[in-house]
Amino acid sequence: MSLYISSLNSGSNGNCYYIGNRKEAVLIDAGISCRETEKRMKQLDLSIKKVKAVFVSHEHGDHIKGVSTLANKYNLPVFITAGTAKNGPILIRHLSQTFTANTAVTVGSLTVLPFSKQHDAADPHSFVISYKNINVGVFTDIGIVCNNVLENFKTCHAVFLEANYDELLLENGKYPIHLKNRIRNGEGHLSNRQALELFVQHKAPDLSHLILSHLSKENNSPEIVQALFEAHAGTTKIITASRHEASAIFNIDAGNTECHSQKTKPVQLGLFA
Repeated sequence: MSLYISSLNSGSNGNCYYIGNRKEAVLIDAGISCRETEKRMKQLDLSIKKVKAVFVSHEHGDHIKGVSTLANKYNLPVFITAGTAKNGPILIRHLSQTFTANTAVTVGSLTVLPFSKQHDAADPHSFVISYKNINVGVFTDIGIVCNNVLENFKTCHAVFLEANYDELLLENGKYPIHLKNRIRNGEGHLSNRQALELFVQHKAPDLSHLILSHLSKENNSPEIVQALFEAHAGTTKIITASRHEASAIFNIDAGNTECHSQKTKPVQLGLFA
């Protein structure tokens, strides 16, 4: 009785997260191409036939790039709000399904709970995916730790959590001031410090895996964020998701803090610089 999770890609060049049990799965966002999604899942020995739905968090290109092609090719329902769909992927009408914040969606034996968050998009949401008593959160593109994020984070046994930027690197970096302010204005992204505070102060006792996600290429580094969180990890396994390759598959079992990861050969992403 487990959930199996993997980051297929995480960053401003594309985001796609796999969560499933032995029979079925969902993708949260599909921001890499259909071809790359297929390639990475095959490399991980994950069957595309297990994917029963795609959930779209918001309409930015790094979250929707591959949605239309993937959904149309495999006849997958895409759960997306009307606000997001206005500027989102072009979908065959019968594949588009709506959802409402705080109302769970059942996909086979999985349950997906959407909740609203702060981000500079039309109608942004994050998700908690559940199976039996296991909860996995996908919390990226978050401007601030609001009550919705806080309360849902507390319930999770594993979380894909945004740690987008190091505050000093952003401040001293080459981005123009308007872009720096957009990132840190409360509707952009979480800093390493903000993510760490959430983790240290509000993690569940049985949070077994924290996958640090959506790192900025210019304003962060895997080495900085990995070292920062490992100093406070306790029994939680800290993983930094890559913007160039899929992660291993992690086996999430409620109440079990031992790491069970499937060793895999990384796949390099050839579509982005």
